[in-house]
Amino acid sequence: MRLRIFGLLCFLLLGAACTNGQPAEDPATPAFTNVPELMAGFRLLYIQRYPQARTAFAAWESQHPEEPFGEVAVAASYLFEEFYYQGVLTSDFFLNEKRFLHGIEGEPDPQRMKGFDDAVRGARKLAGQRLAKTPRDPEALYALTLCAGMESDADMILRKKNLDALKRLKEANAHAKALLAQRPDAYDAYVALGSANYIIGSLSVGFRAMLWFGGVHGDKKLGMEQVGKTVENGRYLKPFAKIMLGLAACREKQNKLAQKLFHELSEEFPESQQYAIEHAKAMARTIPPSMHP
Repeated sequence: MRLRIFGLLCFLLLGAACTNGQPAEDPATPAFTNVPELMAGFRLLYIQRYPQARTAFAAWESQHPEEPFGEVAVAASYLFEEFYYQGVLTSDFFLNEKRFLHGIEGEPDPQRMKGFDDAVRGARKLAGQRLAKTPRDPEALYALTLCAGMESDADMILRKKNLDALKRLKEANAHAKALLAQRPDAYDAYVALGSANYIIGSLSVGFRAMLWFGGVHGDKKLGMEQVGKTVENGRYLKPFAKIMLGLAACREKQNKLAQKLFHELSEEFPESQQYAIEHAKAMARTIPPSMHP
């Protein structure tokens, strides 16, 4: 049961999807440049407008059918949406030890999960085609890291398939490391590694020892530092990194850090009450009924 905690790593998942690359050197690759249409689509995700985000991603994808990142973004939209409705990326979830360790109650929405699965398969296929032409292609590694991370996330937190999730987690970790070896400026990948390190490091000593022998390690302090790299220099996933670091700060009673991050998110995304609510909680303020979603 406790392995479900690894699902959160994934959103790590999202950890490997976006990078703060060098636009002048990578004019055609969405993983390493600010693509306005994709940036706009991810902004829609952060304000919980999921169908509109998918429309934006699909429009970009129709013009770039060879790029796996379009399907990656669509898959992310379904996972973000399910996480939102399940309340995963909230302090209520992170501070509730039972939920944090054992995942959601009930089952995920089948239609959203089908959309997620279809998009992941499409992204994996396109990434494989790129790797067949150019082994260790950074764009393909970027897509595969995100796919594996999101699948692990879905398996652990939503579907509760622990062994499948752990397998995908290791895959995501391997792809992220391969990507960063080539492109250390792929700052969004650090949210994947950092989230994994933090969550594994939150487990009991005995449970961490078991995972250590299985090749899975964890360090809470290092994890928060790695997520911080995405907070400072990330691109598409910079807001996601702020959410993860803010929630980790809540668990670690680093209230000033949590307050800062959720204040920044509430200023950047005033359309969403989610961040204002988390900021109010971090400030130990009473939340007016009108602020509840």
